[in-house]
Amino acid sequence: MGAPNVLILCSDEHARSAAGCYGHTVVQTPTLDRLAAQGTRFTRAYTPSPICVPARASLATGLHVHETRCWSSAEPYHGQIESWMHRLRAGGQTVVSIGKLHFRLSDDDNGFSEEILPMHVTNGGMGWPQGLLRNPLPTFESVAELAAETGPGESDYTEYDRRVTREACNWLRGRPLADAKAPWSLFVSFVSPHYPLTAPKPFFDLYDGCEIPDPLDRETASCTGHPVLREMAGFWDYDSHFDPDKRRLARRCYYGLCSFLDDNIRQVLEALEDSEQARDTLILYLSDHGEMLGNHGFWTKSLMYEDSVAIPFLLAGAGVPRSVNRTPISLTDVAATVEQAAGLSPKPAAEAWQGRPLQSFVEQPEPGRFILSEYHDGGSPTGFFMLRQGAWKYVYYAGGYPSQLFNLEEDPRETNDLSSSGAAEVAREALHKQLISILNPEAVNRAAFSDQASLLAQYGGAEKVLAMQSFNHTPVD
Repeated sequence: MGAPNVLILCSDEHARSAAGCYGHTVVQTPTLDRLAAQGTRFTRAYTPSPICVPARASLATGLHVHETRCWSSAEPYHGQIESWMHRLRAGGQTVVSIGKLHFRLSDDDNGFSEEILPMHVTNGGMGWPQGLLRNPLPTFESVAELAAETGPGESDYTEYDRRVTREACNWLRGRPLADAKAPWSLFVSFVSPHYPLTAPKPFFDLYDGCEIPDPLDRETASCTGHPVLREMAGFWDYDSHFDPDKRRLARRCYYGLCSFLDDNIRQVLEALEDSEQARDTLILYLSDHGEMLGNHGFWTKSLMYEDSVAIPFLLAGAGVPRSVNRTPISLTDVAATVEQAAGLSPKPAAEAWQGRPLQSFVEQPEPGRFILSEYHDGGSPTGFFMLRQGAWKYVYYAGGYPSQLFNLEEDPRETNDLSSSGAAEVAREALHKQLISILNPEAVNRAAFSDQASLLAQYGGAEKVLAMQSFNHTPVD
């Protein structure tokens, strides 16, 4: 599976379940379905953090959030840790990004040879400083925008994705023949299907007459009495702005945005074929995190439910076998995967759960591996940590809050919290022991709050931060 070229196709907020190749019976994603059929589809892929900025720092570095200390939407990556992009560039490769990065600034050395149409965090590299205010939580008035901006049509984000697609196609088709044999890595990053849930009409119309399932509402889930989730539901109070018809419209628009994304990927893959380099290129498709889409009464991300933390992940091209792989993997595995494909020697992982090349899992799956995810951003009064291993998901909330435990094979919709079940005590204790063997969650939580308090003081305190520009999604400059 060695290949001189690597093409990473990254989406934003694409829940793993929202694709035909992952079994969705309504969402139409023919391009991703073909890509999955041609290569390896990972069924247990996760984000290291269900929020853009920390997840993308981990994707770049191969490190987890507690290692990068890019805790939140106000603490972006700025080249402070060596990335796979730095290492490939140092090895003589052309390493180009086109589209959303969500790092601090292009003035930083993020590792790319060139950044085309980069979307970084806003506020001059500060991102969303309101997320530093976590205990007590402020009021987030922008929640009303999600329902208000739902419907068919165009948005700044769909227009941006079209420009990203054009630039990617032009880059692939326009490389001089003299450069055709020079190895390259191209990171093409779309914003779709991230909200606003405004779907271009041709893709919205694909779902005309389709039965759009209602979300799993908060009242049907036994775990909604959790104190942290109650506080988060009060902060991210999107759902109160929806009625049943608006919820179905929003879900239809999300499906339309998934299909819009799929069509943009189709165009990029056609340009790769036209460039006659497809057989020498390793292709990765992934997303930074998922989307709750109203399930459990929540919208957007920031939670450890599967809708938010589980992501699609496809590996294809350059000798990748056709297979379905149950090894739990993470965006932290991307760095080692790209480096191995580019002929470099990835730094060996000290532990099995740390970043490793996916090529090794294709050759020898490891279904018993566990995956870590963390959240330390706005909307939550404490940090929390997820371990996924086998049938089980364990969520630990720092600060003395109760944990959660789900058996995903028996309860895929996560409606039955087994954390207090005597029958699940063995699994709970084993996963907790596993978690504290790799990190001290209370110490990590204190470190995150300490870093955020220092940054808040640097910005002049809570009052000044609350007076800064806030937003529901990063504006397109």
